[in-house]
This record gives sequence, structure tokens and C-alpha cells, in this order.
Amino acid sequence: MGLEKPHICTNIVSEIALRRMKTDLSKFNNDWYSPGAGGIKRLLWYFTNVVFFINPLNPVSGLKVALLRLFGAKIGKGVVIKPAVNIKYPWFLEIGDYAWVGEEVWIDNLQKVTIGAHACISQGALLLCGSHNYKKEAFDLIATPIVLEQGAWVGAKAIVTGGLTIGSHAVLSAGSVATSNLLPYTIYQGNPALAKRSRTIES
Repeated sequence: MGLEKPHICTNIVSEIALRRMKTDLSKFNNDWYSPGAGGIKRLLWYFTNVVFFINPLNPVSGLKVALLRLFGAKIGKGVVIKPAVNIKYPWFLEIGDYAWVGEEVWIDNLQKVTIGAHACISQGALLLCGSHNYKKEAFDLIATPIVLEQGAWVGAKAIVTGGLTIGSHAVLSAGSVATSNLLPYTIYQGNPALAKRSRTIES
């Protein structure tokens, strides 16, 4: 008889789980969200992004800067944009002087992304403005801005989630995930990223 108790408990837990609310993606509705441009402009940007930005065969940074400005991005002087960069909406993008955007960086800017002067985003990093509310049945869209202040460095394959500010000259180490604001001149590492030590810059 004692052997049956775990089986009975498992059935009770399973029944409770079945009675809980479930995600229903058929109810998903993001009509509240504005992509900031009309359908024709978004379509034109889609093909421009594929041909000139995501395409790894285009190494010409100056051309990409000019195209971003044409589509409404605010780009400072001396900005470097490497090949295979994916940008959601350039009209939600601001990049300060002499900032670097590395190979295969994905700027998923459903809301405004501000990249300060002399900031660096290394290869394969992801700036993720969009997410979903997992507590809601309809899996509601969440879209919040991201700010990288002057001299900040997002390491290779690192992820910055929406609504965050990466402080001036803060470092998010390679492969780390920022889920809260990063203090200036501080080096962060891990998932979630935690402060490890101060950043000291020498001449």
C-alpha cells in the first residue's frame, strides 16, 4: 500500500496543473504597439537591412552609416559598423561619436536604443528591447528602451535585456546576461551578470 502513495500524489499534482490557466497564443494582440513608421518604410528597411547590413559581404561601414541616417537613425561621427549586423528599426536608434558595433550584433530595438560615444558592442552581442509577459494568458508583448552610456562595453555574445541602462564605462563580460542596470566603471560577469570589480582606465 505504501508504494501507491507517490503515484497518488503525482496524479493530484498533475490534476492541479491541468486546471491552471495556460498560455493561449491565439489571444496574442500587440495592437497597442507602434513600430514608429508606416508599412512601406518598414518594408524598404527590411530589404535594406538584409542586403547591406545582415549580409556579411558588405564591409563598408560608411555606406551603412549613410543608410541608417537615411532611415532616421541619429549617428555621430567616426561610428564603425561591422558586417552581419541586424538592426530592427533604425528610426529607434541613436549612436554617439566613435562608437563601435561588432560583427553579428543584433539590435532588436522595438523601442529606442541609445549607444553613447566611444561605446563598444562586440561580436554576436544582443540588445533585446522586446520580451513577453509570461504571467499573462495572451503572452503580452513587452517593449522597453535600452541605454548604453559613454564608453560602455558589451562583450561578445553578451545579452542586454530591455529597460536597462549600462552605465558609463561599465563592462558586461563576454557571454554574460544583464538583467538589471550596470553601475558606471564596474565590470560585470555571469547570468545574471553580477559586479566583480572596478574598471580602471590608464592613459
